[in-house]
Amino acid sequence: MSLRYLYLVVLLVLAGCTQPALYESKVYVFGTLADISVWGAEENTARTAVAAVASDFQRMHHEWHAWEPGPLVDLNAAIAAGRPAAVLPSIIPLIERSQQIYLLSEGRFNAAIGRLLHLWGFQSSERPSGPPPAREAIAALLAARPAMTDLELKDGMLHSSNTAVQLDFGGIAKGYAVELALARLRSFGIDNAIVNAGGGLGVIGRRGDRPWNVGVRHPQGQGILASLEVHDGEHVHTSGNYERFREHEGLRYAHILDPRSGWPVDSITSCTVISRDGTLADAAATALVIAGRDEWHRLAVRMGIKYVILVGEDGTVYMNPAMAARVHFGENAPVIVLSAEL
Repeated sequence: MSLRYLYLVVLLVLAGCTQPALYESKVYVFGTLADISVWGAEENTARTAVAAVASDFQRMHHEWHAWEPGPLVDLNAAIAAGRPAAVLPSIIPLIERSQQIYLLSEGRFNAAIGRLLHLWGFQSSERPSGPPPAREAIAALLAARPAMTDLELKDGMLHSSNTAVQLDFGGIAKGYAVELALARLRSFGIDNAIVNAGGGLGVIGRRGDRPWNVGVRHPQGQGILASLEVHDGEHVHTSGNYERFREHEGLRYAHILDPRSGWPVDSITSCTVISRDGTLADAAATALVIAGRDEWHRLAVRMGIKYVILVGEDGTVYMNPAMAARVHFGENAPVIVLSAEL
């Protein structure tokens, strides 16, 4: 679904998974398999807690879906008709955080461009094909300037000054969902766990006597680009353009669209960030892909993201020293460009 189909970009690395202290489960949600691993808890407690998270995920999937019938589709219909509408409580935080991050990212993250995503065919459960949209159609949508600042929330009611706004939380929902999942696990007394929902994960505690270890997938192949340790309360999110795209006459058009131009990004293939704010990490990974080689560092500073690693179309890796101190590359290390410290 639009909750970004999140291309399993961050892969969980778990050695010795047969140990009885580790309870694992998979849940299909948001168009991908979410992996939930609990360490050191009594099995019945772990099973009950994971079942509660799975139920939460299914509810979120329905309530936040951008094109299947449900509350968000109804809300977008009201915006298009110029009507104020009551907002489901679970959607309110997504709107509020999307507004905050829209401003932080200088518009590079914009959850109001659902119509543009639909025009490109990315609001679909199937991979789009055929030629890209007509430039005139893209220009017409851009001329309407849909933005998160066009929305006002008051007493549970949403008002929009722009009927061209169509909400799509694909760039932020998984980060928020993982935050909620970790809180749910903690409510059951779970002290050590990892929730990996496609390209975004968050952790509680440790995996036994060591931190949780994850691998960052190489965007140009099936292997692992690098590995890193993730500590209690941290979130790792990756946004990439190599699994979700449309292709026509040998040209590939990435699903990550620059809200300013209406066209897919083409210089950065993936971005991975670490933050203690999962919602921010999810959105920032997308915003920094759009920012590209020249602007990612400045924008990361503005957004308060300390750990960043990007991969260019040519395979060059860009990162800041803080991230360089945490990642471990294999034998075939890529060409690395370090920025100044954040």
